[in-house]
Amino acid sequence: MYTAIVFLPLLGAILAGLITLAGAQARHPVGQTSERRPLRDRHSESDGHHHAPAAAGSRAAEIITCALLILSAILSWIGFFDVAMGERQGFTVPVMTWVQSGGMSADWTLRIDSLTAVMLVVVTTVSAVVHVYSIGYMAHDAHRPRFFAYLSFFTFAMLALVTADNLLQMFFGWEGVGLASYLLIGFWYQRPAANAAAIKAFVVNRVGDFGFMLGIFGLFVLFGSINFDTIFANAEALASDQGATLNMFGTVWSGETALTVVCLLLFMGAMGKSAQVPLHTWLPDAMEGPTPVSALIHAATMVTAGVFMVARLSPIFEFSISALTVVTFIGAVTAFFAATVGLVQNDIKRVIAYSTCSQLGYMFVALGVGAYPIAIFHLFTHAFFKALLFLGAGSVIHSVSDEQDMRKMGGLWRKIPVTYAMMLVGTLALTGFPMTAGYFSKDAIIEASFMGHNGMAGFAFILLTVAAAFTSFYSWRLIFMTFHGRPRASTEVMNHVHESSAVMLIPLFVLAAGALFGGILCSTAFIDPEQSAEFWKGALYTAQDNHIIEEIHHVPGWVKLAPFFAMVVGFIVALFFYIVRPETPKALARQMGSLYRFLLNKWYFDELYNAMFVRPAFALGRFLWHRGDEGTIDRLGPDGISARVVDITGRVVRLQSGYLYHYAFVMLIGVALLVTWMMFAG
Repeated sequence: MYTAIVFLPLLGAILAGLITLAGAQARHPVGQTSERRPLRDRHSESDGHHHAPAAAGSRAAEIITCALLILSAILSWIGFFDVAMGERQGFTVPVMTWVQSGGMSADWTLRIDSLTAVMLVVVTTVSAVVHVYSIGYMAHDAHRPRFFAYLSFFTFAMLALVTADNLLQMFFGWEGVGLASYLLIGFWYQRPAANAAAIKAFVVNRVGDFGFMLGIFGLFVLFGSINFDTIFANAEALASDQGATLNMFGTVWSGETALTVVCLLLFMGAMGKSAQVPLHTWLPDAMEGPTPVSALIHAATMVTAGVFMVARLSPIFEFSISALTVVTFIGAVTAFFAATVGLVQNDIKRVIAYSTCSQLGYMFVALGVGAYPIAIFHLFTHAFFKALLFLGAGSVIHSVSDEQDMRKMGGLWRKIPVTYAMMLVGTLALTGFPMTAGYFSKDAIIEASFMGHNGMAGFAFILLTVAAAFTSFYSWRLIFMTFHGRPRASTEVMNHVHESSAVMLIPLFVLAAGALFGGILCSTAFIDPEQSAEFWKGALYTAQDNHIIEEIHHVPGWVKLAPFFAMVVGFIVALFFYIVRPETPKALARQMGSLYRFLLNKWYFDELYNAMFVRPAFALGRFLWHRGDEGTIDRLGPDGISARVVDITGRVVRLQSGYLYHYAFVMLIGVALLVTWMMFAG
């Protein structure tokens, strides 16, 4: 069953890919040329005008991939109740002998435990609803088979990652989702902005992955294996200086210090994949891809790969207080930073993107204070309400002729009431409204940060509480600007506003159910101190002196009320700014122009990186091109040699004059030289 869960999406990707190739061959037969029809631009995603004819087999690709994903999701839920909610202990499923190289052995084996079961449910459920939603959203795209092939391939890569039983298998899935992300972000590859965003995501992730690879190499040196069971069994002994040493960066490391170095390198990979400061800059730009891509990759699955990786390697991180302190600090800073930027964004998808970045920071804070179950709990609930918000935003964009600027919306709630209701559900869950999914998981993280024992826990508590207020403000700002107030769109656009089709709305209902009830139904199993151990069954490791899950149930009353108070403050301020006194935001932006521009330009991270890395790289490239390649190599090499050959042959050619007396003169000189040589030589 578990093999089917992982490989059914791959089968769907292969079949959709074959349909894509067959359609391309039918459109462009061998030996014939035809003018390529340009892909639609951003403002013709679903407006019903000037659509290219669909590729042959589009419906077949949709049905095949959706059916296989739905089947995979059903099997995942069966596995969830069998392994996580049931009494079955973790186990492995051998698939094949994969890599044998010297002393390293890495078989393809599926590691099935409670952590895997949770991730399988998240990945397959969200992917299945996104596949179904995409049938409606991408209905007018001429290249649907290719899109669905990419979606299914991404799902397979993510499933390979979360079922990995060794670091190499995890890295395969890790790079697979990176490749799929590049393909999906740049799906409309004839748009320069989409190409640039795809390249940016790929390059920034390569920076993080460099650290991830070094971390894998370090673990192999320390433990002589990349298999999780071997590493986990010997982690405590190594932390006690009873193992190998690590020679890296010109220094020999041992014991807990060696584990700290390795953990920080592994976390560097998590920072890239999960968009943590300072490797966060790719995530907002990734909104250039189709909206279903944003929901699947950048809300619920790929960006949580870093959180999953740290949780999976909790037996290593738990023995490095320094590494966990760094994780806490980075998570808190990211949560605060992204929340501040989200306050002033005007693109509806970018607001949600920065919200994703901020919520990932919350998850890393939970990991940093040792509350691994709470981090995964928030990953679980966040997947539902954030995917709901992205797909709801897609429904809004679909209804207003693909406009994404909230300043050009307003007054939509009467036109699209179902979408409005679904966006409200997602907003309530995101802001932590009582009894919604976010209330149980996000509040637990804030409480855990208050009770945390590392040096950055108190700092994280303050930033997360402030970020909760900001989250409430920008979430309700989105609702008020989009659905309330007077319409700011043109009359023509407002006349065409319409509710989405059933194939787009039904997935929203499924996600809304998770956003409303996922927290209350699962909180006991995930984070209750009496039942949590029975649920996780050792899939997440906590040291003997780590009692954070128990301690969060004894926080002071004001700490429990702090997130609720922050949520109320954010709501009241947003209500005043955008409903009661809608002229206030503009006046405040003019009054605090420097701060407004600072936030609007995302703390100038892009400009800083452009000055530090991009411009010097381009300058070096131009120098090597003009001075090195053209000015030196070509001038002295190919171009110089060819020029000399031309000069010599030009002079030699002059000897071929066609006059007999010239040839006789040359022959005479030749005979004279020959006779002279013979006289002096002999």
